[in-house]
Amino acid sequence: MKFGTSGLRGLSVDLKGQASALYATAFGRYLLDSGMARHGDALLIGQDFRDSSPEIAVNCTDALAGLGFDVYDCGSVPTPALALYGLQQKAACLMVTGSHIPADRNGIKFYRPDGEIDKADEAAITGEATKLDRASFAFEPRGTKPQDRSAECLAAFRDRNANILPTGALTGLKVGVYQHSTVARDLLVELLEHFGATVVPFGRSETFIPVDTEAVSKETIAKLKDVARQHRLDAVVSADGDGDRPLVADETGTPLRGDLLGLIAANFLGATSVVTPVTSNSGIEAAGRFSVVRTRVGSPFVISGMQEARAAGQTHVAGFEANGGVLSASDFEVNGHVLRALPTRDCFVPILATLSLAALKRQPLSILAASFHLPLAAADRLENFPVETSGRLMAFLRAGPTNLAAFLQPIGEVGSVSDIDGLRVTLTDRRIIHFRPSGNAPEMRCYAEAESEGAAQGLLRAGLERIRWWAQAN
Repeated sequence: MKFGTSGLRGLSVDLKGQASALYATAFGRYLLDSGMARHGDALLIGQDFRDSSPEIAVNCTDALAGLGFDVYDCGSVPTPALALYGLQQKAACLMVTGSHIPADRNGIKFYRPDGEIDKADEAAITGEATKLDRASFAFEPRGTKPQDRSAECLAAFRDRNANILPTGALTGLKVGVYQHSTVARDLLVELLEHFGATVVPFGRSETFIPVDTEAVSKETIAKLKDVARQHRLDAVVSADGDGDRPLVADETGTPLRGDLLGLIAANFLGATSVVTPVTSNSGIEAAGRFSVVRTRVGSPFVISGMQEARAAGQTHVAGFEANGGVLSASDFEVNGHVLRALPTRDCFVPILATLSLAALKRQPLSILAASFHLPLAAADRLENFPVETSGRLMAFLRAGPTNLAAFLQPIGEVGSVSDIDGLRVTLTDRRIIHFRPSGNAPEMRCYAEAESEGAAQGLLRAGLERIRWWAQAN
């Protein structure tokens, strides 16, 4: 088990055993020992549609009930819906989800009564789990029957989103919703129809399909393009497994970059200060109406940056990640209603903001995206890439400028380097290439920026090929 960029991750077969109960117990004890919760307090549990999630949720329910918590079952709901309900109820939450990673893996996201846990909380929970394990922790199922709060949880999130846009704001748009196995699938259809769009749902699956909105697979893009052409759609939208990362494709079925969706959402909210990771497009600073703070990759780092901005006196603070998930640390007034702060990733605000902008400007999404004049960017990853190998590669690249220069020699000459998270190299010809091990899975990620789509894709392919070459040679 390991905490990554957002939440605990591990193999499904392990989490279906006592590992999930171990970490749920560690989380519960941490809440009690720190004074953030007391015996008898409510604790909310949600889950995604993975085959392993119900069993893991049962283990966590039994473990937390055994500590004296009053456990509420919120069912299969988007992670931001669970987080919002937790804030409203002042209750800690636990979301069983592996987000976008394959079905043979799963995970758990933890929320304090005041929001998503941070890196210090992760360390404390890990320490508690280690102590329990060393004390020969043994889990015994209790058969706990939690109270069902799924309807209330979903209703609260539906109400939050139902007033974001004016009535009929999406009238005239024909939008496909790729439903696959995301827990956001039904609410996406409902909300788009609520705002007047003509909706074409497709691709619903009863088995889990991993959709990474930051590195959309060729198979998924082919599906989106086929449906967009067949139904003459203005856009296609979707989300990852737990509904906190958006996917928006234009009228051709071509996905828009997540950081562009975040940029649009930040402008839509009226943010004056935005926090985003170093992997977001380098053109964000010039394209928005706000100041920008860059962080390491992962929602805990973005949340920490937003908190610092608030502490410094900023009053309209939002954040987004390169995957498009939008967070807010301030209340914002939109469409005459107050949108309360929700400091966790959310796919709904960026989807609605982007579609409403297209409807308002009466422009195809492809034209709208090009109007922001961001450098062309591409991203992909090598899956099943051993963590040990990625660690050795990064150590080699960081050992000195000679190693990095030799590694990149077939690609270009090193200009400058940022080591905020992974290695982000600006070449002397102003192209950017970024190498970063995933924090969630055994994957090596590569990001590229250049003056054209072809150049960005070529740089990305070259970067991935150099990673493969080094792994085989070492």
